[in-house]
Amino acid sequence: MTPDIADSIGLKKAEGALVAELQADGPAAKAGIVAGDVITAVNGEPVKDARELARTIGTSAPGAAVKLNVLHQGKDETVTLTLGQLPNPHDANAAPGQGSEQSGVPRLGLTVAPASSVAGAGKQGVVVTEVAPNSAAAERGFKQGDVILEVAGKSVSGPADVRDAIRTARADNKATVLMRVRSGDASRYVAVPLGSG
Repeated sequence: MTPDIADSIGLKKAEGALVAELQADGPAAKAGIVAGDVITAVNGEPVKDARELARTIGTSAPGAAVKLNVLHQGKDETVTLTLGQLPNPHDANAAPGQGSEQSGVPRLGLTVAPASSVAGAGKQGVVVTEVAPNSAAAERGFKQGDVILEVAGKSVSGPADVRDAIRTARADNKATVLMRVRSGDASRYVAVPLGSG
C-alpha cells in the first residue's frame, strides 16, 4: 500500500494489504473478498502491509479460522474464513504480440491492444505492447506483455476503456489512477500519476 494507492481508493492512511488477485475457489474468494479490497486487520490485530499479512497468516495452521477486517467498496466489513493449504503456482505467460487494434495512451506512455487479439494473453484486459522510455508508465514498472485488467476499479477490454477511465479520473480531479496489472502469473496494483494537460 503506497500513499498514491491509498489516496486513489480513499484510504486516510497507507496501511493494510491490497488484494490484487484471488485464488478461484480459495477461502478468501468463498468469503466474498474481491480484488481491490483492503485487509486492515487479522483477528483484531492491525495489518500494516502485505508482508505483515503474509507473516500473520503464515503462523496459522491450515484449517484455522481467522477473522479479517476488510475495506470493501469504501465500507468496513468483517469476514471469518477457514485457512486452506497453499496451492502450487501455475504458469500463465502473457506473450506480447502484434494486435490489430493497438492504440496509444500517450498521457501515460503506453500502447495497448485488447488481450483477446494477442496470442497467449488470455481474454481479459488489454496488453501493453509498447512502453515509452521515461514515461509515467515506465517509471511505475510497466513492461511489454503486461496485461491491464482494471483501471480505476473498472474492467477494461480495449484501449478506449482505458482512455475513458483516465478521462473520468481527471474529471474527478484525481492526481493518480489505480490499475490492476498482471505480469506473468502475478497481479499487482499500480497507482499511475495522470500529470497535467
